[in-house]
Amino acid sequence: MSRLKRPPRVVVGDRVRFAGQTRGVLAVSAVALTLTDEAEPHRVVPLLELFEADDFEVVGTPMRMPLPPASLLEIFPEAVMAKALWWEGHVLEVLHGLPPGAKPGSTPRSEYAPDRSLTARQRAKAAELTAAGHPTTSSTVAHRRRRYQEQGVIGLADHRPVRRTPQFGEADEAVVKAMRQAIDEAVDASTRTGTFILWRVGEILKQTPEGREAQVPSRATLYRLLTKLTMGTHTTGSAVTRRSKAHGAKTPYGELPVFAPGEVMQIDSTPLDVLVLLDNGVMGKVELTAMVDVATRTLTAAVLRPTTKSVDASVLLARTVTPELMRPGWTDVLRMSRSVLPHRRLLALDERLEHAAARPVIVPETIVCDHGSVFISRNFKSSCRFLEIEFQPTHKGSPFEKGHIEKTLGSVATLFAQFLPGYTGRNSDQRGRHLERERLWSLLELQGLLDEWIVAKWQNRKHDGLRDPSHPGRLFTPNEKYATLVEACGYVPVPLSGADYVELLPAEWRVVNDYGIRIKNRTYDSPGLGRMRRQDSGVRAKRGLWEVHRDPYDVSQIWVRDHRCGGGWVQATWKYLNRVPVPFGDLAWDHVSHQLPRATEAEIADAVAALLTRAHAGPQTAREPKPGKRDQRVVARTKAAGPVIPPPAAGPQTAPGDETDEAEETLADVIPLGLFDPMEDPWKRS
Repeated sequence: MSRLKRPPRVVVGDRVRFAGQTRGVLAVSAVALTLTDEAEPHRVVPLLELFEADDFEVVGTPMRMPLPPASLLEIFPEAVMAKALWWEGHVLEVLHGLPPGAKPGSTPRSEYAPDRSLTARQRAKAAELTAAGHPTTSSTVAHRRRRYQEQGVIGLADHRPVRRTPQFGEADEAVVKAMRQAIDEAVDASTRTGTFILWRVGEILKQTPEGREAQVPSRATLYRLLTKLTMGTHTTGSAVTRRSKAHGAKTPYGELPVFAPGEVMQIDSTPLDVLVLLDNGVMGKVELTAMVDVATRTLTAAVLRPTTKSVDASVLLARTVTPELMRPGWTDVLRMSRSVLPHRRLLALDERLEHAAARPVIVPETIVCDHGSVFISRNFKSSCRFLEIEFQPTHKGSPFEKGHIEKTLGSVATLFAQFLPGYTGRNSDQRGRHLERERLWSLLELQGLLDEWIVAKWQNRKHDGLRDPSHPGRLFTPNEKYATLVEACGYVPVPLSGADYVELLPAEWRVVNDYGIRIKNRTYDSPGLGRMRRQDSGVRAKRGLWEVHRDPYDVSQIWVRDHRCGGGWVQATWKYLNRVPVPFGDLAWDHVSHQLPRATEAEIADAVAALLTRAHAGPQTAREPKPGKRDQRVVARTKAAGPVIPPPAAGPQTAPGDETDEAEETLADVIPLGLFDPMEDPWKRS
C-alpha cells in the first residue's frame, strides 16, 4: 500500500493542485474536501482519493499582489526601473504560465504548464535566462519571485541607489542623548548660542560612565547634529517662541467649534509700537488692549492706555456690549445703516443702533484670557459675573490657546501702526532715527484714529479664517460673517442701562470745589453739583470725598455719585468741551435724516485710504514734546545759575521808515575765557 502524502493542514481558501488543475478549497469535512471545478460549480473529493493522487500538492493561500507605490517608483533611476520591469515579466510567467502582454487564448509553454510544479518552472526559467546570456540560478529566480509576491515591482528593484542613511549618521547614541538633554535644559533659559550647547553636551557626557566612554565626533559633525536636533525648536532663536513650542500640545491640535457671535471671545493686551504724546506732554509708548470674537473675527473693542489696569479691562467689556456711535468727521460710508449688517432688523430690537457705526454689538458668552494680573483681577471677574459671562483662563504658558487675539494684535501692528508717525518697529533693530522730531499724535487722538480704522478697514477686510464651508474659495469679512450668522442665531441685546455702564467705569475720589471737579488738569462742572460744593460726602473711609466715575477714553464728561440723595448719578461736562474739537465730544445727530444707500467697496476703500493718509501726516500743527521732570529740573537749575540780564533801557524807538546801518553800530569788546589748565597752580597770583 502506498504511503499517503498528508499535508500539515488544509483550510478553506487554500489552493491545491489535483488532477492536472489548480483548485480552490471551498469546504473541509472529516472525510472529504469541496473543490472548485472547471466543468461543474464544485467537486467533492474524498480525502483518501485526494491524498493518493500523484500530483496532489498544497499550493497555499492565494496572495493579492500589493499595489506598487507610484511615488516610490519615481525615486529610482530609469535603468534600475527598466531592469525591475524586465524581471517582473519573467516572474509573472513563472507564476501564471504566461508572460504579460500575451494574446487572449494563448497557452503556456510546456515548461511553464500549470501541471508542472513551481520548483520545476523556476528551474526552467533559470535555464532559459542563462541560455539567453543572463547567468541565473533557480534560487535567484525563487528569491525574486518571493520578493515580488511580498512587495510588488519595488521588491525587484535595486535599492542601493536610494538607500536611506541613518538619521544621525554614525554619531554615538550617548552623544545624541546628551545633546537632547542640553536642548531640553535650554527651553526655559535665556537664549544662548550653539557654542554653549556643545559645551553643555561635553559637561553632561562627563557625568556618566557611558558618556565618558562615548566617541565624540568632530566639532563640525557636532554642529550638523545640533542643526538636526534643534530643527523647529528655536533653541538659539526667540525665547518666547521656544517656550510656546516646547510647552504646546504634543497631540494633534483640536478646534473648538464656534457657531454663534459671542459664543467664545478672547481678550489680551500688548505694547503698541508707536510713540505718542501722553497727557503730561511726555513722549511714551502705550499698551493696546482688545477683544475679538472668534466666530466672526470682529474687533468688538480696542483701547489704548499707558499702562493697562484691571479697570481698563472692565471698560473694554462695557464698550463691547455698547454700540460704536458715529463721530464728527467720520464719513457717512461708515454708518451701520450703509453697511452689509442687517441694520433695519437690528434697530427694531435695539434702539441704541440708530446712529451706530458699522461695527457689530456682540454680547460675550465666554471670555478666554491669559493669567495676566489685569484679567484675573477681582474687578474684571466681578464685571463678568454682573453680565453673566463665563470666565475661562488658559493654561499657563499656553498662548496658542488664545491664538486668535494673539494674531489679531499682531495684525493691528502690521496694518495700522506702521502708517503712524513715531512708529518704532518691533525691536531696536527695526527702530528708525529721530522719531521724536515727527508729528506725534496724542493718546486721545490716536484712540479716535484706531476706532475709525477698525470700523473702516478691519470690519471690511476679507479674513482667511472666515470661509464658506460649502465654497472654501470664498472669503468673508467680519461684517459679512456676522450678518450671515445672526440670521441663523438671532440677536439678543444686553440689558445694559446707562447706570450699569457708569458702574463699570473706573472710580476716583475727589473734592467738589466751587469751580467744580478737577481731574487730569481738566475741570468738570454742572448745575447738579450745587449742593455738593465744599461739602462732606459722608463716606468716612474716603475722608468725605465724592465718588467720581469716568471713561478713560472719553474726556468729555464724568459722573458723580450723590451719596446724600439715594446714590444717583450727576453728570458733569468738561468746561472747555465746546472750544476744543476732541474726538469724544457729545454727539447731536438729525433723527429725521433720510436713509442713505449702502456703501460700495470703492467708497470704503477711499475712506480707508484717506484715514491712513491723515494718520501718517500727523497732527495739523507740530507739537514739541514736553521735557520730562529730570529735564525740567536741569533747565530750572541752569536758569538759576545763569547771569541776571537786566531789561534793556528805554530809548528812542526807530521809525518804521528809518534804517540803521549795522556796520556803524559800536560793538562791545569780546573778552574770551581762558583755557582750563589742570597743572596750573591755583594760588598763583595773576
